[in-house]
Parts: sequence; C-alpha cells; structure tokens
Amino acid sequence: MKKNFHFNVQLDRFAYLTGRSLATFKRDFQRIFEVSPSRWLLQKRLQQAYYLIKEKGKTPTEVYLEVGFEDLSHFSFAFKKQYGLSPSKVF
Repeated sequence: MKKNFHFNVQLDRFAYLTGRSLATFKRDFQRIFEVSPSRWLLQKRLQQAYYLIKEKGKTPTEVYLEVGFEDLSHFSFAFKKQYGLSPSKVF
C-alpha cells in the first residue's frame, strides 16, 4: 500500500492482493497500524498532496488526480478537514 497509495485502488483489491478477505484485511490492518485502511489511505494521499503543493509549488488541480482522488471537490473537502485550510491557501 505504501508504494501504491496514489493509485485509486479499492480496498477489496488490496485485500485480494494480500490473499485475505476484505473483512480480514481490514481487521489485520487496524490491529497493526491502529487506523482503518481507508483512513490510512486518505491520510497518506493528503500528506503527499500537501507536500506537492507546499514544496513543489503544484496547484490543487494538478495534484488531486496524482494522489488518487477522483474529483477536486472531494479532495478540497478532505484537505480542508485535515489541515484546516483549503489547498489553494497553502503557500
């Protein structure tokens, strides 16, 4: 997951690739990382997006697809919820 978090891969596919059912994958992941796999993916994508905007000077429009979000509005909402400001306000 660390190498492929930026791809828009469904959790059931990650479970399949690990040879587990979805429920077992979620339970094992939660036990090991102390966060749900979907929350982990969201946090990783947002961390990468923040880095790309802040350090690389990319725009939110350039970043949201690159980090695995399907639409800009969902990305902006999640970003603002995580960091307290919209992605366009990061300098």
